[in-house]
Amino acid sequence: MTTLLTGLNRRILGRELLAGVTLLAIAVPLNIGYAQIAGLPAAAGLAALVVPTLVWALATSSRQLVASPDAAAAALVASSLGGLAVAGSEHYAIMALAQAVICGVLFAVMAVCKLGFLANFLSKPILIGFVAGLALDILASQVAKMLGVRLESGLDFGAKALGLLAGLGGTNPWSALIAAGGVGILLLGKRVAPVVPWALVVMVLATVVAVLTNAAAAGVAVLGAVPGGFPALTWPTLGWQDWLALVPSALALTMVTAAEGLLVSRSYGEQRGYVTRPNRDLLAFGMANVAAGASGSFVLGASTSRTAAMDQAGSRTQLPSLVLAAGTLLLLLFGTGLLAEIPSPAIGAIVGVAVLPLLGVSGFRGLWRVSRAEFWIGLVCFAVTLCIGALAGILVAFVLALINLARRAAHPAIDVLGESGDPSTSALEGAPPATRSEHGPLVIRMAAPLFFANGAVFVQAVREAVAEAGGPKTVRHLVIDLEGVTDVDVTGAEAFAGLRAWLREADISLSFSRLRRAARPRLNRFGVVRTGDPVYATNRAAMTALAPTPERNES
Repeated sequence: MTTLLTGLNRRILGRELLAGVTLLAIAVPLNIGYAQIAGLPAAAGLAALVVPTLVWALATSSRQLVASPDAAAAALVASSLGGLAVAGSEHYAIMALAQAVICGVLFAVMAVCKLGFLANFLSKPILIGFVAGLALDILASQVAKMLGVRLESGLDFGAKALGLLAGLGGTNPWSALIAAGGVGILLLGKRVAPVVPWALVVMVLATVVAVLTNAAAAGVAVLGAVPGGFPALTWPTLGWQDWLALVPSALALTMVTAAEGLLVSRSYGEQRGYVTRPNRDLLAFGMANVAAGASGSFVLGASTSRTAAMDQAGSRTQLPSLVLAAGTLLLLLFGTGLLAEIPSPAIGAIVGVAVLPLLGVSGFRGLWRVSRAEFWIGLVCFAVTLCIGALAGILVAFVLALINLARRAAHPAIDVLGESGDPSTSALEGAPPATRSEHGPLVIRMAAPLFFANGAVFVQAVREAVAEAGGPKTVRHLVIDLEGVTDVDVTGAEAFAGLRAWLREADISLSFSRLRRAARPRLNRFGVVRTGDPVYATNRAAMTALAPTPERNES
């Protein structure tokens, strides 16, 4: 038992099984709604809970992370496929399968090449803005569903908002009543008894009410027939042009899923005291998505809300995911007839309440409080995602991430150390110049790798530090503290070579201190540290060795 699922033992078996039943109650109604967001039939959402979930549970290193289609992924699927095929058509469904397969391959490539670090380019402000934009777009379509207002598939947010406003006069009162009851139960229920699967309660109650009152005759839309049986094993057959057209959106889905999934996996692992392996999790995502593409589903990501629900239920293994797969299979085999009368307004209420936390109101508020710059980065990403589209949003997200990275890298911490050479007494830019004896050494530390973005900045900082200290007439020795310089590239090395030439013309000697042993071969190869350059173990040793003496002053 313990070799199949890490952490599972007889003592916690009952608790894990109960958590699995809870997960089943949460996942079924949500996946039906997310499939509709993606423009796919309900069966596609349920299929994701069988073979892909089974593959994920057995392949991942995380004991708790739940993998499933989520609201953001579903919205990104819809926005990316809407311009390539008609939602609801067979070609659209096949492209969704192919998109999942491409995502699976990309995940596998990231795992094999150990490229999980790329997901870190999507910082928290960017993720908050991107997901919030998708969430508001989803919410608009779910409000229309709750009110009985019909919207064409594939519309952008602006068109959805205009369509919703134009259709308010045709609101179906029975749809609105069912939705209002569902929203009220979901919001109040979570406060009163958060462990109860209120989404399932709403779905069951709404279905009973719809059947007893014949709500469909009053114009209330219902889910309709859901094909039963084991998910059909298939493979998407498309032309190579269609496969290529899916690559950009698959890249975006992969990066968003990797960023969120690895973060959540690591977070729960650290909280609960077990080790996670990012590359293994990426491979597990890849295998699960290929399985999704081969079994009639769509892209899987990390479900933060369901993972949190499992953690609160006391689950510490992947057994609930296996229970979910088994329970969904039984539903597909024997219970699909129960799903046909589910009112669409109830599904809209369930999904609408589920995406409310994704709007990121508290996240934006926190960004505003601690960093206005990052708040605006998140807001720009939100606006682009909402107004232009999800693919444009993810592209802008990466550009903003690169700009933010370059901005930080181009302004590294450069310290001018005091007379003692102790970094704790460093005088940062803007502080009074460090005191030193005439002709005494100047010690400068850069706490960053030396590369193309900051090489010229470092050289300029050194020149300014020498000038502030009195110029070459006062500064005869320069010591560069290399403890923070862990790497160098060609551009950074060329900038440093220019600094050497300037120091030589100014008759200022160059020495180094606190050079990392691991970095020395690379610094030697690039000519930053050359044979014969004095290298001191500490700044204090450099200050002592280069302290002015009468003989030196006379010379």
